[in-house]
Amino acid sequence: MRFTPSIFAKLLEPIKRRQFDRLVERHAGDAYVKSFTSWTHLLALVYAQFSSAVSLRGLEAGWNANRQHHYHLGGGPLVRSTLADASKRRPVAVFAETFSLLASQLDRPTRRDGTAMVKLIDSTPIPLGKLCDWAKSNGRIRGLKMHVVFDPKADCPGILDITDANVNDAQIGRTVTIEQGATYVFDKGYCHYGWWTAIADQGAVFLTRPKTNMRLDVVGERPIALAQGDDFTVLNDTEVRFASKGDSTLPMRLRRLVVQRTDGKTITLLTNDLERAAVDIAALYKARWQIELLFRWIKQHLHIRRFLGNNDNAIRLQLFAAMIAYALLRIAARSHRIKISILRFTDLVALCLFERRHIGAIDKPPPVNPSRPQCQNSQNQLGLSYA
Repeated sequence: MRFTPSIFAKLLEPIKRRQFDRLVERHAGDAYVKSFTSWTHLLALVYAQFSSAVSLRGLEAGWNANRQHHYHLGGGPLVRSTLADASKRRPVAVFAETFSLLASQLDRPTRRDGTAMVKLIDSTPIPLGKLCDWAKSNGRIRGLKMHVVFDPKADCPGILDITDANVNDAQIGRTVTIEQGATYVFDKGYCHYGWWTAIADQGAVFLTRPKTNMRLDVVGERPIALAQGDDFTVLNDTEVRFASKGDSTLPMRLRRLVVQRTDGKTITLLTNDLERAAVDIAALYKARWQIELLFRWIKQHLHIRRFLGNNDNAIRLQLFAAMIAYALLRIAARSHRIKISILRFTDLVALCLFERRHIGAIDKPPPVNPSRPQCQNSQNQLGLSYA
């Protein structure tokens, strides 16, 4: 009989075991471990995301109830205390680099197409409860902050870092690997003139909003061929430079746009892109809203509001496990050509996690058991039976 893997096993296929084992060896993820390996730990935390487990007891009961599937998944049974201890000390880098490998698989089709790359950069707060008294506050929330770079075309998020809530966004933004020809879109929280200069020196483009205290002198007006865009109007397009004569000057030409939205509010944009049309630049900044939708989807449909541990290491591991689960769903939806919405696909995965069926037909009824005898007679044929 041909073996059919479960839905969970099919979702995990993009994680190559040899690559994962090399990561574990590099970061000593299984040091002083007798039975609960990094792979079983990853399986447990990803299962917790798909099954909506919100406590260690619920995770232990649900995972161990499907013990017959552990062999083919390469895992083993789960003990609550062992999981808590492992989450407290296992290196976060193992899960972080696993997510990076999955994100590179999502990003591969975009690079193959050779299209212009657009990277949206932003951060989202992760509030923590009173039990996490070690968490730092930025004046608004106490907890952590997840910094994300997002490719809207490939629907590919990548985590730059998970930091304390009081860490400045620009400090993490400078760790981005700048790619030639890419366009980086971010808000005014990532204001750092040295980083902007590095982006321009690499032949890339940035698009942001200037701070209110940034003084700019107009060098010249630029004609606007097309002012009307999708729910916005470009009012002004000028070439500017910094009014300061000191260290705040930038060795590049800058462009300032004033855009009015349909609600009457105006926003000011600043970029070093001198080639694109004004409407296209405004549309790029409007597309930055997609990363906000990503944050909303993650917080609503992944489980990063309630955590399985109260220490810093356990929370970071769960955050990376949530992003790994997100990447696995996206890869499966793309490779198996899932036509239903990603939200409906996520719901069906949770319901059919350990069913042995084809993941591409997850929204269809299971096939009829071929071992059962089927009636071969035509519906129009006369049938006889004993009275």
